[in-house]
Amino acid sequence: MAKPQKRYVCQACGSVASRWQGQCVDCSEWNTLVEEVGAVVTPFQAKHNLQGGGRAIALIALDAEVALPERMATGIAELDRAMGGGFVEGSATLIGGDPGIGKSTLLLQAAATLARRGQRVVYVSGEEAADQVRLRARRLGLGDAPVELAAATSTRDILTTLGQGRPPALLVIDSIQTMHSDLIEGAPGTVSQVRASAQELIRFAKERGSAVVLVGHVTKDGSIAGPRVLEHMVDTVLSFEGERSHQYRILRAIKNRFGGTDEIGVFSMETAGLSEVANPSALFLTHREEGMTGSTVFPALEGTRPVLVEVQALVVRLASGATPRRAVVGWDSGRLAMILAVLEARCGLSFSTCEVYLNIAGGYRVQDPAADLAVAAALISALSERPVPADAVAFGEIALSGEVRPVAHAALRMKEAAKLGFERAMGPAGTKGGEMRVSGFRTLGALVDHMLGRG
Repeated sequence: MAKPQKRYVCQACGSVASRWQGQCVDCSEWNTLVEEVGAVVTPFQAKHNLQGGGRAIALIALDAEVALPERMATGIAELDRAMGGGFVEGSATLIGGDPGIGKSTLLLQAAATLARRGQRVVYVSGEEAADQVRLRARRLGLGDAPVELAAATSTRDILTTLGQGRPPALLVIDSIQTMHSDLIEGAPGTVSQVRASAQELIRFAKERGSAVVLVGHVTKDGSIAGPRVLEHMVDTVLSFEGERSHQYRILRAIKNRFGGTDEIGVFSMETAGLSEVANPSALFLTHREEGMTGSTVFPALEGTRPVLVEVQALVVRLASGATPRRAVVGWDSGRLAMILAVLEARCGLSFSTCEVYLNIAGGYRVQDPAADLAVAAALISALSERPVPADAVAFGEIALSGEVRPVAHAALRMKEAAKLGFERAMGPAGTKGGEMRVSGFRTLGALVDHMLGRG
């Protein structure tokens, strides 16, 4: 009689080992290997040839005239923008975010909108009772929406119920870490349970044409919890970002098989739920006073959407011998260290005896490398106590040689700045301004001379 094979699965990365060991060889995490019982393998199964005995599958030419999958617009413009136009029939979407960031609220609003249009929408909650979801819906003004609710954690029960009638157009599972499959041993939330439950739900979506949305937990560093194989299994991965102390929320596509990953959706958390922000620049720009040093406006670009944000810098001189501190909020600390090094080595400015604080106003996180010149301008302004003109924006990438390099879509950035009343821009040499006056700089030293009034 064949014996079941024992295997040890890492709960952090999902790798499988034949024996237990203290440290995972793939992700180097300690004490994450958990014993699981694999399937019974017989000698016949091990030696069986898979080249026969199956059914033939249909092969379709790349240029064949077949109907492409249709999209379901949710009516929430910012959500549709981030997803590339809406949910796709038969697709699987994974959305992650910090606890309390608004994942359930956003999905409930989208579900209610689709249900009011006559679509069948099923919302399954494994963390809350159905009455709790109904109370939230009433608080958001969605109590009359014909959304079908359920509180369940058994994948078999959910799929059995959904298979009895017309398949739903949208199925929301909140969350995948609470789902349990009786085909796999282990508690809900383990690697094997998450993988097995997600696989069954995705199979249901592909076979019945339903759009399935899985809510995923996140780890301390903000990445989606569980095995990375879960992100490979789904079609779209969305990240809901933002600070609970700020009212804004950003929905960003990390993976999208049906669209691009360069678009974002911006929302504002209010008492009636999440509302769309059509003009994010007005949200991230604070009231700027004349003569304020260390403040620069940067036209960031998220996909095809320009967003103007304020870069704030503070330089504090210390007594001799004290260790200076570097603090960054909303930007890469390694990038700040590089800009400071270029300013010292190429431009003759000394920050070695100063504490440097950098902040992106509004809690926005900048990942665009074109922010280098705006950060440098803010640091020069804070160190020299000379304000940057209030009607100017700055953008450009800085190399280690001190060269200011061109960036993509400069005209689009300046067009958005001109809409908000800005009249001039500081950027790489050769940049055409259109309606704005452009001061072009080939090197960072030229920017320093310009701001300090040299030459």
